[in-house]
Amino acid sequence: MKKIVVFTGAGVSADSGVATFRDANGLWANYRVEDVCTPEALRNNRAQVVEFYNMRRKESLSKEPNAGHYAIARMEEWAEVIVITQNVDNLHERAGSKNVLHLHGELMKLRSERNPNLIYDIDGWEQPLDEKAEDGALLRPHIVFFGEDVPMFNPACRIVEDADILVVVGTSLQVYPAAYLVDYAKAGTPIYVVDPGTPDISRIRNEVIHIQERGAIGMPQLEQQLKEQLLKG
Repeated sequence: MKKIVVFTGAGVSADSGVATFRDANGLWANYRVEDVCTPEALRNNRAQVVEFYNMRRKESLSKEPNAGHYAIARMEEWAEVIVITQNVDNLHERAGSKNVLHLHGELMKLRSERNPNLIYDIDGWEQPLDEKAEDGALLRPHIVFFGEDVPMFNPACRIVEDADILVVVGTSLQVYPAAYLVDYAKAGTPIYVVDPGTPDISRIRNEVIHIQERGAIGMPQLEQQLKEQLLKG
């Protein structure tokens, strides 16, 4: 089986109606990043940070996977597929994807403020303000805040290095270090970019096939294209 790595960004979730960081009228519009998505914000105004991520969870649970998510999940029927996502929602999993690596954390999980390896699934959407982990530390959203290391980046690089095909969908390739992932594709690996805009592909040395569609439209098209191509081969 060919190994397909699918690298997804906010555009995939946007097709399900999930507010993105850049939306002028989305959930982020009423907040500054510095106030809700930094270690300093958690330390200085814990209540606001917890409330913000409670709202994000509540919003996420009201959304459903879209055709792009389902197309990615269906590819597992005829290829080895690993999803690397910048998204913190669980829409890929809810669509049926079995192998998902979250670069920036997971919205539906909490972790100890003291020990990042103490991670818990959250039941529902609401994190109680003073809930604690088993080590006695307060729980925090299992999210990589701005200014924090991205612990899953190196494992993601190794996955991309081993890909036969790399699919990039719904990301502007402007968020680092995540955007560097495309640089780890080995020579000769085709890279399919599904995005209605013009993401920065200028530095990519491999062959790039740009499908200028939103993920919900372009991914089902690419799914069929790759299926026919690989099954014939």
